[in-house]
Amino acid sequence: MSGLNKDNMYFIGIGGIGMSALARYFRTLGKSVAGYDRVSSEITDGLQALGIHVHFDDSIDQIDPDFLNSETTLIVFTPAIPENHSELNYFRQNGFEILKRAEVLGLITEQTTCLAVAGTHGKTTTSTILAHLLVEAGVEVTAFLGGISENYDSNFIQKGQRVSVVEADEFDRSFLKLRPDFASITSMDADHLDIYGNAENLKESFMAFTKCIKEGGKLFVVKGLPLPGISCAVDEAADYSAHNIRIENGTYVFDLKTPKSTIDDIRFNLPGRHNLSNAVIALAMAIEYGCAPYRLARALASFKGVKRRFSCHIKTDNLVFIDDYAHHPEEINAVYLAVREMFPDKKVLVMFQPHLFSRTRDFADEFARSLEKFDEVWLLKIYPAREEPIEGITSSWLLDKIRHSKKRLISKAEIIPALEDVQAGVIMTLGAGDIGEEVELIKDKLSYAI
Repeated sequence: MSGLNKDNMYFIGIGGIGMSALARYFRTLGKSVAGYDRVSSEITDGLQALGIHVHFDDSIDQIDPDFLNSETTLIVFTPAIPENHSELNYFRQNGFEILKRAEVLGLITEQTTCLAVAGTHGKTTTSTILAHLLVEAGVEVTAFLGGISENYDSNFIQKGQRVSVVEADEFDRSFLKLRPDFASITSMDADHLDIYGNAENLKESFMAFTKCIKEGGKLFVVKGLPLPGISCAVDEAADYSAHNIRIENGTYVFDLKTPKSTIDDIRFNLPGRHNLSNAVIALAMAIEYGCAPYRLARALASFKGVKRRFSCHIKTDNLVFIDDYAHHPEEINAVYLAVREMFPDKKVLVMFQPHLFSRTRDFADEFARSLEKFDEVWLLKIYPAREEPIEGITSSWLLDKIRHSKKRLISKAEIIPALEDVQAGVIMTLGAGDIGEEVELIKDKLSYAI
């Protein structure tokens, strides 16, 4: 047996958001699925509840013997796994077929009509909106998402296999393994410079991704990006654009101009102009696929969002608590604009956990300028993820760059006691590391104080 025809699927890094979606997919096909991850999490708990064995020690002894047969087991790994990982090296040295996550995703989706969403920011929200629109429009769709959909409480949606919705991840140039029919690009801001070296190389990779679109396919782009395609915009002339935007009871209401008509009074519950832009792209892709626009308008109104994307955990007249995955200066800027639009008169405290030493180093000044817009800044230690520390790159170093009188370093253990004296009307947690694990504790503390 070869490739996806094998009976056993073993994932190294199974707790990752993209890897876990693939694990769930193979489980639905009746495959035997197991894997390793560094730490236990809600994601691994969910996999184990499905009967997928997950262990947390890098040890061949922890692997079920059935998965140690190279004839019947496919190994799937994520590029975030270090080269010295003993399990990965064991499989390499013993003749197992080993594929990257992106390669597996490419193989799964090549027999479907594939709708892929790329971009340094916005791809998770856009792909999740798109998947929801297609489900509500009755399309037979499987979606592999980079976040947990609030509507489906999952990063994997399976309502048929005619169409696939995927995130096209630029990290490690993974998206070049895909062959989409439709593709969108939400942004091309510099990121992952530890991989690309400079912003120009990143842009060239996005250009290469556009060449992966099948003949006769379509490219959708945010207006202003230097790419040919169906343009999408907010309050600008474009092929698809949101106009007449207003806020009614905390909900966006807008009119969508399409190449053929205008759809009035569409409702959308996510705050922020960046999310409006994401919604326009998703609507454009669904309409061009062939879905009825007015049915899509009703579907968008029922979209609940993505966990850790401007997730509002407390919303009272006196106190608001929001958690968001923002980990790049442009994402923090977008979050700031959204919170100011929704709560213009409230003081805002932000707790930010930088993600990666290299990203902190590469965008330190940009992080400082984006964070100092808030009324108060609490900065946690840098979350290393896949990286080793870089000398001199610390949260203390970043804090010194923030031109603000109300700023401090804080540990996770200090957060709850420090909340006793907070005067802010809006409290936000931001970051792509493990700060999300503090959300429930913070919510409980703030709820008790209300």
